[in-house]
Amino acid sequence: MLELDSFDLALLEALQKEGRATHHQLAEHVALSASQIGRRLQRLEAAGVIEGYRVVLRPEVLGLGVTAFTSLRLQHHGDMIIERFQAEIELLPEVLECYAVVGEADYLLRIVVPDLNALSAFVMKRLMQVPGVENVRSNIVLSAFKRSSALPLHYLANRTGSR
Repeated sequence: MLELDSFDLALLEALQKEGRATHHQLAEHVALSASQIGRRLQRLEAAGVIEGYRVVLRPEVLGLGVTAFTSLRLQHHGDMIIERFQAEIELLPEVLECYAVVGEADYLLRIVVPDLNALSAFVMKRLMQVPGVENVRSNIVLSAFKRSSALPLHYLANRTGSR
């Protein structure tokens, strides 16, 4: 695992809040020079700590008003079935996230569509048609009061001793 010091953690915290910040703006938050920020960013990117930079869109503003968390169970669990299932899920843009889980379901998906009719059509005509899918159950989001992709980096500060 990559060694992160307090400057790295502060830099990552600042980036999670404002991914478009310039090196100079980040330097103000982290108390390093812009060139030091640039070098640290290159190191964090090369190490895979920073996966990429994205714009976060508000789905409801764009007419994608229904979010569903869907649990899914497969009929069988052989390597071929799992590989084919995962390849098919990758092709479905409505599925924003897919996690293999332990429990009553095999996978948990986050799905975004315009409305309930679109969700019904997606589940019945596309998701249930994916080879190996046995059972699908969806929970429809009524409202979201917290949405974040920011990681809780304070755990790392405790582990690294805040060097």
